[in-house]
Amino acid sequence: MQQAPKVSPPLLKWYDKYRRVLPWRALPGQKPNPYAVWLSEVMLQQTTVATVGPYYHAFLKRWPKVSDLAKAERDDVMSEWAGLGYYSRARNLYACAQAVVANHKGKFPETEAELLALPGIGPYTAAAIAAIAFDHSTNVVDGNVERVISRLYRVQTPMPLGKAEIKQLAAAQVPAKRGGDYAQALMDLGATICTPRSPDCPNCPLKKICQGYAEGDAAQYPKTSPKKARPIRYATVFVLQDKDGRYWMRQRPEKGLLAAMLEFPSSPWQEKALDLPAALAGMGALLPAAQKWKILQPELRHVFTHFELRFTITCARAGKKPDGLWLTADEARSKALPSLMNKVLNQTETQMTRDITSAFTSV
Repeated sequence: MQQAPKVSPPLLKWYDKYRRVLPWRALPGQKPNPYAVWLSEVMLQQTTVATVGPYYHAFLKRWPKVSDLAKAERDDVMSEWAGLGYYSRARNLYACAQAVVANHKGKFPETEAELLALPGIGPYTAAAIAAIAFDHSTNVVDGNVERVISRLYRVQTPMPLGKAEIKQLAAAQVPAKRGGDYAQALMDLGATICTPRSPDCPNCPLKKICQGYAEGDAAQYPKTSPKKARPIRYATVFVLQDKDGRYWMRQRPEKGLLAAMLEFPSSPWQEKALDLPAALAGMGALLPAAQKWKILQPELRHVFTHFELRFTITCARAGKKPDGLWLTADEARSKALPSLMNKVLNQTETQMTRDITSAFTSV
């Protein structure tokens, strides 16, 4: 494959003029804040810049330094994170803050190797922090960079198999100086010019050296493999409410999907749908006896990364209240309530407002 000319000179010239102003990004001449860089990089995983902004500001206001975050209650951190999704990031964020304080005296280490040893920091995040926070010349490759490099070289290997080839090509372009600016420039280029659809090639600083632009097919890259059908799982969610309007909830296990988050009790998430009697039987003694459960919503859908959950909401008024957490809707939302359970709560409240008599059956 023909070696492309160096990317950094035209890219950095463009970046100096058009760089994005982001809350966590140091302005020209300012020294980056490693804590802010780390926090933003963790939040930006699988999440857009627009979505992250309010959460980033809220975290910094509540915990201005990594030592403040390390001393926080984990439930408070999870609650502040609620709505961002991918909740393992929040648990790792908390664990990482504690590790930085305990093992590095509250200062983030500079090298990729040391950063990789911290909880929740993988190869990309380690490279990004080392570059952006400490100006090291690391190979920072996120989705934006993959797109830029795949078009620059017209990489034919479809994703995700093409990732290794793209990373190798990207490594050859990392300059010896201005590593942080270069990494952020590539990200900005992918976010603003070399976009997934309809890239603005005429205004791209790399158009003279881009093979995709030369061939007129840049938008076809990166190549993708046919997507596999997302598996479907089924569940019945049980919503029990007392006479004061409080909902019965519980905390999920410490490990696994949505670990340690609040939930409405549900049947196991499985490959076959169950009718209500079968779902009730499968819950055993967990549910209070003698409740008259009524189907509130036959089927809703919630998409996770690796599967789709289709679930039925059933509800009842509490006669004898079982032990557990009894929370109002506002109290539940103020805690670590995952988006799936927030969807259940919203649907339940909507139905209650429309027809409270038919929505719930008293015992």
